[in-house]
Amino acid sequence: MAGVRLSVPAGRWLVFTTVLGSAMALLDSTVVNVALPRIGLDLGADLPVLQWTVNAYMLTLAGLILLGGALGDRFGRRRVFVTGVVWFSLASLVCGLAPNAGVLIAARALQGIGGALLTPGSLALIQSVIHHDDRARAIGLWSGFGGIGAAIGPFLGGWLVDGPGWRWVFFINVPLAAVCVPVALRHVPETSNPRAHGRFDVLGALLGATTLGLITYALIAAPQKGASPAVVVPAVAGLALGVIFVLVERRRREPMLPLSIFSSHQFSAVNAVTLCVYAAFGGFFFLAVLDLQVVVGYSALAAGTALLPTTTLMLLLSARSGELGKRIGPRIPLTVGPLLCAAGMLLMTRAGVGAVYWRDILPALLVLGMGMVVVVAPLTATVLASVEVARAGLASGVNNAAARAAGLIAVAALPLLAGMGPEAYRSADAFGDTFRRAMPICAGVLVLGAILAWRTVRSDALEQVGEEVGAQAEAGAPAGAEAAARAEPGEGAVRPEGLVCHPECAYHCGVAAPPLDPGDLSAPPPLDPDGRRSGT
Repeated sequence: MAGVRLSVPAGRWLVFTTVLGSAMALLDSTVVNVALPRIGLDLGADLPVLQWTVNAYMLTLAGLILLGGALGDRFGRRRVFVTGVVWFSLASLVCGLAPNAGVLIAARALQGIGGALLTPGSLALIQSVIHHDDRARAIGLWSGFGGIGAAIGPFLGGWLVDGPGWRWVFFINVPLAAVCVPVALRHVPETSNPRAHGRFDVLGALLGATTLGLITYALIAAPQKGASPAVVVPAVAGLALGVIFVLVERRRREPMLPLSIFSSHQFSAVNAVTLCVYAAFGGFFFLAVLDLQVVVGYSALAAGTALLPTTTLMLLLSARSGELGKRIGPRIPLTVGPLLCAAGMLLMTRAGVGAVYWRDILPALLVLGMGMVVVVAPLTATVLASVEVARAGLASGVNNAAARAAGLIAVAALPLLAGMGPEAYRSADAFGDTFRRAMPICAGVLVLGAILAWRTVRSDALEQVGEEVGAQAEAGAPAGAEAAARAEPGEGAVRPEGLVCHPECAYHCGVAAPPLDPGDLSAPPPLDPDGRRSGT
């Protein structure tokens, strides 16, 4: 297809609906945490219920997000995106109407399935529909507005909780979907990947999600049930299924997670750093919002507003951080960033009873925010640069899923490691003591990530692909625009190896995971048979 220009109404409608759809999932990653204390009070829930309120969503989202992208490629990106938006909004409605904790947790798991369908499709629609010349601007708008949504999420969540009530944290998704779906059906053309074929790896997705679910259950249940069969059996079963998952993925012809992608040592190293970084982020943001309300005594609105500096700094500075990573290489940012985040989390131990925001909390959040600015954009760029360009989309999806799985495990394990009992969040003294024990654990995980980055990430990782282009050119192999011209035009064209692949998202504001970003090539679009560039 020729491509839709951003200057025409169809292009603007496309950006609008994808921003609206992805904002639903982005907001969910921040607004729900702010509502947790009020949810617990209203439903008479203990800490494990609050953990599952977060983790039920993360579990299905992390386990199915790679499958969601494959479904869009096969059956149509608009169709799967719209299905995800409708599914997400209906599950949100059930969350808001939930009469008890069991219904809420089940509905949250359903929400995650909707998120796994809509999240990969929003950016994929822009990349496949918008004209090549306008794509960078369109994605800039998409990631910029998405960043604004992520930044105001805690504030919005607090306002809803203190105003109409915590249920509106979920109800707000319904009117967003009511606008998004008709616009998408009317103005967004359908696209798919004609080369997508074969069977879907449903077994792999189920094995992965079940593995995470059993391990998560064991970690959350352990503080109450100890080393009883109710904990040991799920833990052992989860580990066993994890081994089976690896064996199945290794033997399947078209696996959800091709293990061969980890043959790149740099890709494996960056994902190890990702696990450390996002495990710490997941644990921190889960506990920090509780601490601000339970211990410091903030309202939900004040707690949400207090966290604005972190995402605001990411919104303002992440693009510059990405450029810095290109100039000096990723090794230093991926080392310094986690260390700054660790320092911020250690400073957060001052957020106790009687804490003063400007003196005890804001400095910690500023240091943490700067660390997040330094690490996240170069991390995404290094993930894309560590594999051949034809697998950049897969690499980004794997990295995103790994980050979400890390946050899932952290939310389950951190209360256990810090000695946080089921009723701890009901007492300022009890929760404050365990929060001060939890922050050094998060900081230690970040320090481990910094050490891994320093020892395993190459300073020239972002230059390697470019050097391959030069080497191929000297050898007479097609590279750059020439190789792109030989690729088949249209949807599903395989990106030729050796081309420079860099992130398209300039704003990295998600605290739950890095953006799904299959990257862009530093080359013009392929040539039509008559010698013109596609889309012109």
